[in-house]
Amino acid sequence: MSASVLYDAPGPKAIARNRVYAVIGTLAVLGVVGVSIARLAQKGHFAPEMWDIFNYAGIRQNIADGVVSTLKAFGIAAVGSLVLGVVLAVGRLSDHRPVRWLATTFIEVFRSIPLLITIYAVWVGFLTDHSMWALALGLSLYNGCVQAEVLRAGINSVPRGQREAAYALGLRKTQVMTSVLMPQAVRAMMPTIISQLVVTLKDTSLGFIILYPELLYAARLIASNTQVNGQYPYVSTIIVIGVIYVAMCLALSALANWIEQRGRRAKTGIGPAAAAEPEEAPGVLGHTGTAADDLGPHITKDTRS
Repeated sequence: MSASVLYDAPGPKAIARNRVYAVIGTLAVLGVVGVSIARLAQKGHFAPEMWDIFNYAGIRQNIADGVVSTLKAFGIAAVGSLVLGVVLAVGRLSDHRPVRWLATTFIEVFRSIPLLITIYAVWVGFLTDHSMWALALGLSLYNGCVQAEVLRAGINSVPRGQREAAYALGLRKTQVMTSVLMPQAVRAMMPTIISQLVVTLKDTSLGFIILYPELLYAARLIASNTQVNGQYPYVSTIIVIGVIYVAMCLALSALANWIEQRGRRAKTGIGPAAAAEPEEAPGVLGHTGTAADDLGPHITKDTRS
């Protein structure tokens, strides 16, 4: 029975007990979900009329406009957070103490302030008439600080010998950072960077607080201004908008994974299938041919015998 560093491996009785707890917990969760669905269905939230509203052109246009507005804010915030993250990560690793202190203070302050407060403060204080830029700037400030810590961890994970070898070759500090350390840090921390970008995409839903017409704002207008059989279609609207958010996050993850695989192929020069095939080791006589062929053009075969 193997033991882990954090805990002892469970025995047969513990395994059986954990399975029983898992089954009981799963049944309890399914029971709660079933009761909730039954109560919502009893109140008519799953009636066909509640879903027919999405066949109207006006509601579809509102959802499409919300998706476009969400992607606009996310695009600006994603670029801004990545650029700010690179600048702050380099600043935290700077040899100059004032630069390092300034970058550290900036990161700690904006990571500690709740994102909603940051967005609201930027909107009220600076960009009252430009809600999209207020949302994008607030997202860039917070997520840029998080991306900076991610990149700093990736840079510190690069073996120290590579940095010393680059300096030995005569590269300057900027060249070492841009051509040796930063590319490896991005490649190593790509899953974490992707995860934070997905968080940035979901955080665009906070724009409804500052009246930015993003997807959640559009969903709120649809659910509160449309009445079906004397009820407001909150449940159906939440489900549809939630599916759209999940689809956008999955598309972003798929795009980032494709970029990562493409970068890996560009670095190695071979595709994944070719990289998986083992190379055929040459024998004593070479890959093919006979001993006389491997001796060179000046030696011919003896055919007299």
